Amino acid sequence: MKEKATSFDIAHMAGVSQSTVSRALSNSPLVNKETRERIQQIARELNYKVDKNASNLRKQKSNTIALLLFEDPTSDDSMINPFFLSMLGSITRACANAGYDLLVSFQNLDDDWHAEFEDSNKADGIILLGYGDYVSYRTKLAQLEEQGTHFVRWGAHDAAHPGISIGCDNFQGGYDIAEHLYQSGHRKFAFLGDAASHAPEFLARFTGFTIALKNHQIAPSHVTQLDAISTEDSGSEAMHRLLKQSELPDAVFCASDLIAIGVLRALRKTSLRVPEDIAVVGYDNIPVSAFTTPALTTVQQNTKKAGEILVETLLKAINKEEVQDYLMPAELIIRQSCGSQSK
Repeated sequence: MKEKATSFDIAHMAGVSQSTVSRALSNSPLVNKETRERIQQIARELNYKVDKNASNLRKQKSNTIALLLFEDPTSDDSMINPFFLSMLGSITRACANAGYDLLVSFQNLDDDWHAEFEDSNKADGIILLGYGDYVSYRTKLAQLEEQGTHFVRWGAHDAAHPGISIGCDNFQGGYDIAEHLYQSGHRKFAFLGDAASHAPEFLARFTGFTIALKNHQIAPSHVTQLDAISTEDSGSEAMHRLLKQSELPDAVFCASDLIAIGVLRALRKTSLRVPEDIAVVGYDNIPVSAFTTPALTTVQQNTKKAGEILVETLLKAINKEEVQDYLMPAELIIRQSCGSQSK
């Protein structure tokens, strides 16, 4: 007796994954029309029938949330930005308190992460961490929204983006840093970090910083800006480039603590003193920022509260309750790396 055809048989004949077959047979828009029709034709030729009981079972809640972490370049093997480690702990506790399991997965922007979780009943919803470059993956977010997947993301607010975002008021954080530096007597500034649309959180910090300075008659064009990604090595390299310029700033605002730590490392190899000759400010208040030499002035993003709000918002969406973007306040943490200058 001939064995009954399976979805794996169809996947083999079509040259696609089994999950793609499942989506094609359910007419998912995530599979392009040509591939979908080819898979459905093979299924008909094999007299394949979808198991309705299994299909219904897959549509039931899994009581699992998927947390997708975007891999970051790091100085160790973790590939996790330390800023997200404390948030990960908060998310784990919030899920446990709600009676949900947490499925943690590393992804990159080229993966098919937008179709692998709720669609296959691995999870009831998705939390995205570390996907700051919204421009690069907005099409995938739109597809998630189109297929009815429940998801929330940590990131910059954007009125045009699909789905719900939970983030920090990066504009206000940058603004507060500029005010503090100016009131401390600093007048020549540099910003180390990308300030373009592909880095929306860094851009918001830079924008708040320059607008605050503009209010004190310091034009944005007078603020030296050098690109840097959120790693110590990138911060160190950017500071070396800054040191080669003819006129040095008396205060450097770094778009993240990791960049700032790299800056401090670079400055230790010079005769410049922090904060006497040059002030250094970071952003994120990662745990190590309190133990640098000198201790780093930075901006606190409440990762405990962020994790709780991410889970709470996603569960509301899963339960078909009304949800909306949430912007958390930023808090300036003043330490020794930011000293006063005589006017």
